[in-house]
Amino acid sequence: MNRTVSVTELVRNFSDYLNRVTYRGEGFTLVRGKKPVAELRPVPRGVKVKDLAAVLRSLPHLTREEAEAFGRDIEEGRAALRKERPRDPWES
Repeated sequence: MNRTVSVTELVRNFSDYLNRVTYRGEGFTLVRGKKPVAELRPVPRGVKVKDLAAVLRSLPHLTREEAEAFGRDIEEGRAALRKERPRDPWES
């Protein structure tokens, strides 16, 4: 939930507010003359582990045929990797 802060207050203590956003994940709605004008919030950084189950549930479900084809693709890829000779990163 965003807290409301005046633009004047934000400007006077910008470093503090930026640190709160960066390190605490807080968000702020900036107001000028009691009217909301902008938001200061953390940039989304991907999915949290605690949300993983919900993300997996939101994915489309494969049919049996699609799942079997996917499994075959995985096995073919693994077999192809086993046939490759490891590359020496120091080789020129």
